[in-house]
Amino acid sequence: MSDAVRARLLELAARRGERGFSALVEEAVERYLVDEERRRSQAERAKSVIASLSEGEAEELEASVRSLRERWR
Repeated sequence: MSDAVRARLLELAARRGERGFSALVEEAVERYLVDEERRRSQAERAKSVIASLSEGEAEELEASVRSLRERWR
């Protein structure tokens, strides 16, 4: 951990009335693990959709996405 990050953690912990930053690190890791599980779950759901569209449906969806991207700006 860099000195700059450590200093910021200590500063934040002090503002919260805590002596060290262990609780902050635990909170951050817990949030990361929850987010990572959510991303994994979303990826699994996305994988389950693969090959669930007919070729025509897939082409229609691709054309729709292409059109939306062209009009985005």
